[in-house]
Amino acid sequence: MSAAPARPLLKPPRIDGMAGAFTSHLSRTMTVRGDLESDGEVVIHGNVTGQVCADRLVVGAGGYLEGDIIARDVRIEGRLSGRIFALNVTLDAEAEVSGRIFHNTITVAKGARIDARMPWRPPSYFETLEQLPEARA
Repeated sequence: MSAAPARPLLKPPRIDGMAGAFTSHLSRTMTVRGDLESDGEVVIHGNVTGQVCADRLVVGAGGYLEGDIIARDVRIEGRLSGRIFALNVTLDAEAEVSGRIFHNTITVAKGARIDARMPWRPPSYFETLEQLPEARA
């Protein structure tokens, strides 16, 4: 029996243009422990512990995520403890980030609090990423 072919973690963009049409919101009163996956946008205002894979992810003001993010576009307005694997990353003025940010482009607003390494990666890195590197303690 052969193993299933590995597929990239970051899905190719939707060609029907509908990726932005599907948004999932996690409210301030919600806590999720586990992995989330979406072909559209995920907006987190509550607390998430686990891995989140989405086309676009927003950790809203007051939101907290502990874990890994795999997305095409990421915007952090709240708090993150973990790793980001994204082509485009935006850290707003109220963002608090600790961990690692693997990115192709990053925008950091004045006032963002960052305790992280931010290694640049070419777009091909994300297109071929099949498995996340082991987290370092």
